Amino acid sequence: MTPPTPAIVTQSAVNPLPRWALLLLCIAYVVPGFVGRDPWKSADVTAFGYMLELAQGHTPWSSPLLGGLPPETEGLLPYWLGAWAIQLAPSWLSAEMAVRLPFAALLVVTLMATWYGVYYLARSPGAQPVAFAFGGEANPPDYARAIADGALLALIACLGLAQLSHEVTSHLVQLSCTALLYFAVAAMPHRTVAPAIALVVGLMGLTLAGAPALASMLGVGSMALVVLAPGSAKDRRLPWTLAVAAVTLVAALVAWKLDLWRWRIAGGASGGKEWQSLARLMLWFGWPAWPLALWTLWRWRKQIISRQAHRHLLLPLWFSAVSIAATLTTQPADRALLLGLPAMAALAAFALPTLRRSVGALIDWFTLLFFTISALAIWVIWIAMQTGFPAKPAANVAKLAPGFVPQFSLLALIVALAATAGWIALVWWRASRDRAPIWKSLVLPAGGAALGWVLLMTLWLPLLDYARSYGPQVRAVQAVLGPTPGCVQTVGLSRAQAAALQYHGKLSLQRAGLQDECDWLVADIESWPASERMVNAARWDRKAVIPRPTDKNDHLLVFRRVGSAN
Repeated sequence: MTPPTPAIVTQSAVNPLPRWALLLLCIAYVVPGFVGRDPWKSADVTAFGYMLELAQGHTPWSSPLLGGLPPETEGLLPYWLGAWAIQLAPSWLSAEMAVRLPFAALLVVTLMATWYGVYYLARSPGAQPVAFAFGGEANPPDYARAIADGALLALIACLGLAQLSHEVTSHLVQLSCTALLYFAVAAMPHRTVAPAIALVVGLMGLTLAGAPALASMLGVGSMALVVLAPGSAKDRRLPWTLAVAAVTLVAALVAWKLDLWRWRIAGGASGGKEWQSLARLMLWFGWPAWPLALWTLWRWRKQIISRQAHRHLLLPLWFSAVSIAATLTTQPADRALLLGLPAMAALAAFALPTLRRSVGALIDWFTLLFFTISALAIWVIWIAMQTGFPAKPAANVAKLAPGFVPQFSLLALIVALAATAGWIALVWWRASRDRAPIWKSLVLPAGGAALGWVLLMTLWLPLLDYARSYGPQVRAVQAVLGPTPGCVQTVGLSRAQAAALQYHGKLSLQRAGLQDECDWLVADIESWPASERMVNAARWDRKAVIPRPTDKNDHLLVFRRVGSAN
């Protein structure tokens, strides 16, 4: 016997969010962060460095090198995407902007796949609200749209999504492929072509982006869900089960053929996780989706443990569980947790039909205070940077970012003012009436997250570029090297440092060796003095120690060969 659903929803509660408003929110979230900024330390600039090397033909496509080092992740698909974008871009488009276009498209795919995946899950028989004796309950299509709107709002509201989803790294490729696989399994009972394409692209993309184990686990779990939870009255389990099994097997074989399988479990004794740090990450990264997801697990618990499996609950629960398990056992933890955000947002959406009015009001007030205070702080610090008043915030900026010169952009100011006005209008709309739609509790969290991201990427962008990029440090190195340094040897540079020197400084780098004849050498301070087998230190005269202004532990040493021409 099927347990009764906890969702009691009237037709008036499933009015869809206006499409223009949802589209505007997505644009405001996607575009900032991809436009107008430098590559940031360290995964962002490292990935961009490999893409640039591939596009310029400086390294083989099958085994790219940057500063003589291979990539940290085995999957090459993200680097190929960026390199192809650089090669296909028109001459007037900068390389960093060309690289960001396909990755911006991947973020859009993630948002779309999440919305459509939740829409089809909400069409499942077990997800439907209680039928009223005299009618008036929400009809299935409108109910599904309202739940999908709530899921998309919950995803945008997640605090951990903003930065990582705007980097040109393998983790954004993995995120979009995970969302595609999630959509494929959710839509299988209702569609054929789109889920089939998403299934292949999702599993193969995850594998080629360096996550074959994750692809295999999600594929096996999805196959089990297809068997156990039909999802609709029309039983199509057998062909879809065979399809998922075949694609999962092919993806595993491709990973084996390309030697992509790696043991990445973090040991408990050495290099293991710090549990307090993990707890803090779990607390803020998925906020506010995870509290609502836990509420869903509680209110829908009878459906979760019932003998009749319900795909709308078990599918996002499995994807979330795999992501959390990877977060606890692998590094980097935040990148692993990122992949579970679409599923976590889906679970959060199914909490909306069961929330009490008092809980919704608590969410609204907390969100209003948090994001309003955050936005006010961003504005006050920006005014202090521009005018010197208030004096204390200006002094704090000068202390934390020594040497930073504030910049004024009229366009950035206009965009920030428009975003702030939009937030005020949204708060007024939410507070002016008793809004009925079930997605109303997530409007302010999503709008506040978008507001904060827009303000950071407009008012604070020069400061963030100064603090988070290698640009200031590389320019200081260039000043020492002069306009025509020729080739430059390197010792102990990380992938990110090598990429920054090549991109910002347009330098020709060579790994140090006793037979090299470059006049200049740049070394990381932690790697000097170097091994005598690599560098004869007596041949080099130190000219400068170049710090990164916002990091006391990051210094580059610049040497000139003894006896070289001035």
